[in-house]
Amino acid sequence: MAQEPARLKLTRNDDTDTVQVEFTTRKILDEGNIADIGEQLSALIEREEKPRIIISFAAVDHLSSAALGTLITINNKVKHKGGQLRLSDINPQIYEVFLITKLNKLFRIYPTVKDAQESLQPA
Repeated sequence: MAQEPARLKLTRNDDTDTVQVEFTTRKILDEGNIADIGEQLSALIEREEKPRIIISFAAVDHLSSAALGTLITINNKVKHKGGQLRLSDINPQIYEVFLITKLNKLFRIYPTVKDAQESLQPA
């Protein structure tokens, strides 16, 4: 059975100059989907002068190691442009993977989108 294509829901908050990204796929495991996500996020970063991005994992149940690799690449691209990346709403099972891989030290992770928004430095 083919996995549903990965779709990202992007919401721009012009008041805070932030783009909120939400996954609409519960499982981010398929390499094709992960490549699509990487391309969509990279295009978003390219469009922004200093990207301010919050990625919500509220709908995600499963995340592959390849997806983590893509997140690291995205984080590097955001930092290269002087931007800020925040992750939020990561379920405990997935957060455990961030702890084991020590990626919780690389990423700024918050319980909710609101918390992540409040952590962003002014543009």
